[in-house]
Amino acid sequence: MPKLATTKVDGVARCARYAFGHNRLHLCGPDANSEVLAYLKAGVTDPGLESLLRKFGTLYPYLLHIARANNIADPFDARVVEAYWIGNELLETIPLQVFYRHLVDSLRLKARGPKMQFNTLEAKLPRGARMHHSFHVLNVYERTGHDQSLHTLESIDACRVSWGRIDKIEGGKIIVWRQPLKLEAGKLSLGEEELFTVTRRLEDDFMEGPKVGDIITMHWQVPCEVVTQNNVRWLEKYTRQHLALANQTL
Repeated sequence: MPKLATTKVDGVARCARYAFGHNRLHLCGPDANSEVLAYLKAGVTDPGLESLLRKFGTLYPYLLHIARANNIADPFDARVVEAYWIGNELLETIPLQVFYRHLVDSLRLKARGPKMQFNTLEAKLPRGARMHHSFHVLNVYERTGHDQSLHTLESIDACRVSWGRIDKIEGGKIIVWRQPLKLEAGKLSLGEEELFTVTRRLEDDFMEGPKVGDIITMHWQVPCEVVTQNNVRWLEKYTRQHLALANQTL
């Protein structure tokens, strides 16, 4: 299969990089982690990979609503995928009513949980909530994939997309300076940078040539991609914004 170079394909491939971590753990999406990994390692995309990603019951509705709200036909457009996982200006144009209908109709959060819990979530929408992965991780405490249990501090820290600058690479280990999620005095925050080790399993490795000094993103202990400083600014912005919202109701 030849590699296609379009914004759609770039978006599909980038989305798959972030979706793989929790799919590998059977937390979300179809039972197809080996297929997703095969696409990533081969560096190719086709309608089959896009079809697999459409089956992620939490992820795909977010992409769909971000795209529609910005008059973008393709939910896997690279700009839409970046908006959800990393963050960009597309999130600032989405009407609150669109976000509300997404929570009610697409994710069925109002029907699934206590009314008080949903009302608390709804009240955060006009306070700065955006349709970013970090909002869902930090403010929807019950998971919406295959695992219906409540999040723990450890699972929230693994599920949020984090970032770190590579300090050294030792075989299959990438050691980065990363800010961990902390819970102190009943409030969540990003702690001081500390060394954090991500182990790349040879059979799961799809990153191409990370180098010391690169900034990488991580999701469920899986290194996803090398990102720019501008990407980090967006990601940190929404992470901190949604941490602040989470702290209002802890």
